[in-house]
Amino acid sequence: MKRKLTAAIGIAGMMVSIAACGGEGGGGSDKGADAKELTVWLTVDAQNNWPELVKAADAAVKKKHPGLKINHEYYGWPDKNAKLDAVLATDKAPDVVEMGNTEMLGYMVKGAFAPLDQAGFDNAEAWLDGLKASVTYEGKTYGVPYYAGGRVANWRKNVAASVGVKSAPKTYKELTAALDEIQKKQGDKFSAWYQPTRDWYAAMSFVYDAGGAIATESGGQWKASLSSPESLKGLTEFKNVVDSYMHGDKTKDESDRYIVYGQGKSAMIFAAAWEGATSEDPKNDKSGKLKGNLENFVMPGPSGKNMPVFLGGSDLAVPVKSDAQALAAEWINAFTGSSGQKGLMAKGNLPNNKTDLATLKNDPKTAVPATAAESSWFVPMAPGWGQVEKAQILQTMLQNIGTGKKSVEAAAKEADAAIDKVINTK
Repeated sequence: MKRKLTAAIGIAGMMVSIAACGGEGGGGSDKGADAKELTVWLTVDAQNNWPELVKAADAAVKKKHPGLKINHEYYGWPDKNAKLDAVLATDKAPDVVEMGNTEMLGYMVKGAFAPLDQAGFDNAEAWLDGLKASVTYEGKTYGVPYYAGGRVANWRKNVAASVGVKSAPKTYKELTAALDEIQKKQGDKFSAWYQPTRDWYAAMSFVYDAGGAIATESGGQWKASLSSPESLKGLTEFKNVVDSYMHGDKTKDESDRYIVYGQGKSAMIFAAAWEGATSEDPKNDKSGKLKGNLENFVMPGPSGKNMPVFLGGSDLAVPVKSDAQALAAEWINAFTGSSGQKGLMAKGNLPNNKTDLATLKNDPKTAVPATAAESSWFVPMAPGWGQVEKAQILQTMLQNIGTGKKSVEAAAKEADAAIDKVINTK
């Protein structure tokens, strides 16, 4: 469930201050504890897939506050931020707004959201690492994780069986040994592992698995670290994968990976958990050989541990201009708390916390994504991160590495220099 950072950095006309938010007791500010109306903005995911959970949260809050009116507005992901930016420049901000987790940072940097007290929310001590990072800035919490989506490996069982491999690999050594045999049998017009070179979510998993990082913080300043020995080790292994198993266009990103996989000219992907099932949909399965032959498994890392994955998902935040911040925090807890998470899991989502996530590991249908999500990473929570994404610095580096235009060391050094120019800029 990857959310792209869209207009988060250019919040036109919005001059707000965190100092105006009030205290952090009882879930956040006590501002608007006696408000008579609450406005909640969610995406159409909630409207179409779990409207009963929205109604349950409404009922729980209204029971404590008789006469409270709760208004709901629903938006598609492409147009949500433009509407939010416009309304944040006025005095009519919503009280609760859903954000993709990669969208949070730009708004937190600009002071758009009120700080919240983590202790006021169910399971906050067990929030998934990647989601917790997305709502945290400069030591304060500005949102509540809602639900998550992770990344897994997916391969064609029949292709693996053709080289004598009858079960999913548990280690990276087992994986590469199987892929070597598959590649040898299928030839160089086939990708044993279709891994788009510009897919920085996958590449950075290798970096973090090796103990590296995109950037590190010290004394309030961020500095790029792709040239560290650990990061270079991860990038070098990513290049090995692309060189050995990726025989497609090495200038592509991952946006149409599920379509390419459906063409039947590759044996494996490392992707969002939904991509395998989407590839085998009849409209995408051009080979006619994927249905019933695909298998998700937890991606093993070269380190010997499970590969840390980028954890996508949604968060809920309270705009700093809300006149009902206290009630907004109550509604968020009612919606994302223990009962809400059970409802979201029943709909096929990953929960926002490790406690509930552990229960999914006992179900064969959810064990793989649940296990994979236990080890995750997130982007640097630096004020200029949005500019790094906008400039596609990581994608450019990876393409240069994958195509052989530059060495791993030279490409990483160039990327570090470009990142350092903007990462600390608000």
